[in-house]
Amino acid sequence: MTARAIPAGLDGFSGRGDMDVDLTGVGVAGCGRMGAPMLAALREAGFRARGLDIRPEIASDAILLDPAAFANGLEILITVVRDIAQTEEVLFTDQALVARAPDLNTIVVSSTLSPNYLHTLRGRIPDHIALVDAPMSGAQIRAERRELAFMLGGDPADLDRLQPLFAAMGKSFHRMGPFGSGMAAKVLNNLLAASHTAMTRLALDWAEAQGLDRTKLLDLIAASSGQNWFAGNFDEIEFSRDGWAPDNSIGILDKDIDSALDAAPAGAETALPEAVQVAIRALRPRGV
Repeated sequence: MTARAIPAGLDGFSGRGDMDVDLTGVGVAGCGRMGAPMLAALREAGFRARGLDIRPEIASDAILLDPAAFANGLEILITVVRDIAQTEEVLFTDQALVARAPDLNTIVVSSTLSPNYLHTLRGRIPDHIALVDAPMSGAQIRAERRELAFMLGGDPADLDRLQPLFAAMGKSFHRMGPFGSGMAAKVLNNLLAASHTAMTRLALDWAEAQGLDRTKLLDLIAASSGQNWFAGNFDEIEFSRDGWAPDNSIGILDKDIDSALDAAPAGAETALPEAVQVAIRALRPRGV
């Protein structure tokens, strides 16, 4: 393993000491509302990172359109694409980075996917490529502030090695267990986030109908038993007023409920999460 200078403030899990790491050739696949600020954070921290996306309008010196060029020298791949279908494209079909990147040694899955799907990857990816799941929470505003919360699954040695990357992008890091554990935790977290979103929006609609001031109600919720992440950050979350659409963040919450349901224990009662999903799909855009 070659030694690499750690950017200031990223010298290990505790923020102190020396660590030998090999974190060259970092690539972020999927440079949307989360991937783009994550890539920017890595570059600002001093890592030689580049992105890959299929949308010509966002191409730049840092974000490539050509998967062959992106694969050249790629060693650590962070996937931040939307769903399983796009993950398949990145890894195996359209971009085919598993086959196309000869130097690839680590894949970090930061998309929110079904844990069941994630467990199939080990048998499809060569053993010399380490697999880590690192889904994150915090929405675009936290990504831009470098304050994401990462739910991590993988071999502890791999997580130690990659920690400077996570530290560049996030603020809290939760090691949940072996590969797949981070994703299992993330889909449960997002199941709660979806329920908070649906119920907070319903409460705001009812408050408006009863003539209550929205800001006063949100302040009350933040200080009392109804507090939740969505209500507490309502004016900062970029999708807080959106309605459901297949390609927006509310639609992603819908998709994440599917991932949680796919991983539900045998015989589990699913009526409540299914009701939350119906409520999410019924959301319509709201004004201020």
